[in-house]
Formats: sequence, structure tokens, C-alpha cells
Amino acid sequence: MKADTHPDYHMIKVQMTDGTVFETRSTWGKEGDTLVLEIDPTSHPAWTGGTRQLDQGGRVAQFNKRFGGLSLKTN
Repeated sequence: MKADTHPDYHMIKVQMTDGTVFETRSTWGKEGDTLVLEIDPTSHPAWTGGTRQLDQGGRVAQFNKRFGGLSLKTN
């Protein structure tokens, strides 16, 4: 392996939004730095299954509101 081609890989601490901290290896920062997360799997709706903004008044709801009273007449 060539020397000086790879970034420094070292131990850092990661602080989750709920305050829990764990150690992992990373190229981010310097040895012993703490990475403070603003969004993580314990709080983000993509992982927790929270409600989606698009479901509230999305395209289908707009269509039904606009054309919901129309019906086809058969003779």
C-alpha cells in the first residue's frame, strides 16, 4: 500500500440528539473530537415512521377537492 494516500482514520465520539454518546472510527475531525448530530435515527421521521408532510393535502386531495362532485352519467 502506498504511504500518504489515505486520510487519517481515528477514534471520535458521536453525540446523538437525545444526549447518548458512542465512539466510532472516522476520518472526520481529529482524534477525540465530538461530532454533535442535529438529526439522527432516533428523532428523524424517515427512521421513526412519523407522519409525512405530503400526505396532508397532497395532489390527490387537491384533485378530489376540485373534481370530487363530478360523475359520469349513463343513458
